[in-house]
This record gives sequence, structure tokens and C-alpha cells, in this order.
Amino acid sequence: MTDTAAEGLPRIEPSDRVLLHELAVRRDGDEWIVGRIVTRTFVAMPEAGARAVELLGEGLSVARTAETLRDETGEEFEITDFVRDLAALGFVARIGECPITDAEPPRASLPWLRPHHVRFALHPALAVLVGALLAAAVVVLIRRPGLLPGYRDLLWSPHGSLVLLTGAAAGWALVLAHELAHLVTARAAGVPGRMRLGTRLQFLVMQTDISGIELAPRRHRLTAYLAGIALNLSVASSLVLTLALTGPGTTAHRLLSAALLLALMPLPFQLMVFTRTDLYFVLQDVTACRNLYGDGLAHARYVFRRAVRPLCPGRTTGADDPSSRLPPHERRAVRLYSVVLVVGTVACLAFMAVVTLPVDVTLLIRAARGLGPGHGLAGNADSAAVLITLGGVNVLWAVTRWRNRASHGSAGWT
Repeated sequence: MTDTAAEGLPRIEPSDRVLLHELAVRRDGDEWIVGRIVTRTFVAMPEAGARAVELLGEGLSVARTAETLRDETGEEFEITDFVRDLAALGFVARIGECPITDAEPPRASLPWLRPHHVRFALHPALAVLVGALLAAAVVVLIRRPGLLPGYRDLLWSPHGSLVLLTGAAAGWALVLAHELAHLVTARAAGVPGRMRLGTRLQFLVMQTDISGIELAPRRHRLTAYLAGIALNLSVASSLVLTLALTGPGTTAHRLLSAALLLALMPLPFQLMVFTRTDLYFVLQDVTACRNLYGDGLAHARYVFRRAVRPLCPGRTTGADDPSSRLPPHERRAVRLYSVVLVVGTVACLAFMAVVTLPVDVTLLIRAARGLGPGHGLAGNADSAAVLITLGGVNVLWAVTRWRNRASHGSAGWT
């Protein structure tokens, strides 16, 4: 806790009782996760700490809490310092008769949406329904594999501007629906959640902060992490079933094929766990790691400094390997993930430099040349659509990158 925070607290007397805000507590291996969902703040503490929180919440005084812990464990605890740490985290509403100033909680998206409105999102029957819909679509594709679209199905119209604009609109609508699935599922578990634009490496993305889900049961956590993928699969499955009922070659069939491809395209990117995709959070939860990305990045930096030390004799590697302080199961997962993190990031940035940027530049040049009186109204419209779409996306990416250059950590951003 900082000195400034300590100076703002009243003197804590042994007879003082501490009023805590509403806190959530769950066991996590040998430790306990204690947090305040409304502020999305949580911390891991040993069993004695969780017990201290329980005793303080029951209204025991500071002195009585210390005595109870001593009787139960045979050890002495500095409850006064512990209360100060809780206050610094924003967990304390009042010490004795002195209220503690509470910071304004982060703004939630769709604040009018209450948990009871979307309780269905956590019902097991919904997962069964999604599974049944997916199974039906797979059966249809096995019987009629020609329904599976290829990249040419995106070109459903001879007018490039129409294809580009409708594709962009449908794509962003699916992105919004994907993130709403995360938000709705987290809200059903009582987590506020907030959606915003962000960047992951060179990608412009929409992301949802559901960090408070760390305090929910595992089934709720995994459901919230996988909700977006389930939404995409449900939309794609529904489109497959609808495609089976439409005649090939019709405008409706071409539109449905393009929409199906747009619904499926984001799914392979979920495998890029080095960019903290939805599957990254599933991996982090399954491996029981607290901060897989942050710890993996720290280990990769340590390995890099150690590797370049022979090239810089006067330079030290700094501190010891940060992963050595982790429990054995976390250490193994973090070190393996650091390899995936480095290889994936390098490959992704190399692809951008070798493929994405040259293609964007070529498209922009061709679109600029396509403007003019000699290309007709349709040609000018197509070129203008390319310039507006590519230019707008790149400007939006740059602005978002600038606004979000401060790191948000890895927890909860899906």
C-alpha cells in the first residue's frame, strides 16, 4: 500500500470494528480469491487471510479477530496492517465510526441489464441447445459438403463496393454479437462487464472486460469465456440449415454463403492464444495460472536477456527467472506458453510486414487510380468504398492504439 493511501486512513484501534463492502470469496487450490465484483478488484490470499476477512465481516473487532486467529492457528497476525491493505484495495467501507472514501467503480456497458434478465445464459439447457444445433449442421454438411463456402463466396455481387460495405457491416455486427455474448453471460453471473475497442498486436478488435468473473464458479467462468465462440458456431449452424433449404445460384443462397463464411472466419483466430483470445482465458483457467500472459512475457524477457548477455559482457540479466517463484504446475505452463508467445508474436508481425501491409498498399493505390471520369460511376463507387473502408479501419486502429497504450493486464479482457 502506498504512503498516500496510508495517510488517508484513520487510526485503527484494537476495539474498532471494520465494515467491509460486499465481497466474493472462492477457494483456488491452496489459496483463496477475495474480491469486489463491482470494482473488478480481486486478490489471492492464504487461508488465514480469507478467515480474517470472514471474521471481520461477522463484526468482530480488530483485537478479537487477531485473538481468534491466534487460537485457531497458534500464530500471531498483524490484523491492523491487514485492514490497511484491504482498505487500499477498496474493500473497506468504514473503520470504527470513520467512513472510507470509495472510488467510483468502472462504468459498465448496458448498465440497465440485470442478472435476472439474462439468467438463461448460464442454464445448462442452453449449452445442450447449442450442441444440438451444431450437430445438426455437421450432419447436413456431411451429406451436402458443397454447402461449405469458399473464399470466392464472399464475392456474392459483381459490384465490389456493395460486397465490401455489406461485408464490413455484417462482420462488425457479428463482432458486436460475439462480445455481447461475453457480456450477457458475465452479467448473468453478476459481473458488470464493459465493452470497448482495443488492439491485439496489429489487429483492431472489440474486447469485453469481464475480470470480475474470476470470482465466479469454474463452470460460469468457462461459459463466459466460450460464449463468443458458441455464438459464432450457433449463427454458422443456423446459416447452414437455412442454406440447405435455398436453391443454389439464387441471391439468397449467395448472401447466406457469404454470411456463413463471415461467421466462421473469426474462429481460427481464436487459436492465436498469444494474443489473449477467448481460448487463452480457457487455457489460463485450465492450467490454474493466475496471469499466464504476464508471467510468460516476464519469463521470455528473462530468457532473452540471458541469451544476449554473451554479446554484451558488461550487461547483467537482472533478477532471477521470475517463473522460479511460481508453483511447479504454473512454472511448467508459463515456460511452455512463453515459447508459444514469442513464436506466435514473431510470426504474426512477420506476416503483417510481408503480406498484410503490401496488400493494403496495393489496394489503396489501385483504388486511388480507379477514381476519375474515365472509370464510370460503378468504378468510382468501388474505388471510393475501398479507400473509405481501408482508410477508416486504419485510422480507427491508430486512434484506438494511442488511447489504449497503457497496459490493462491479461485478466478478463476477452
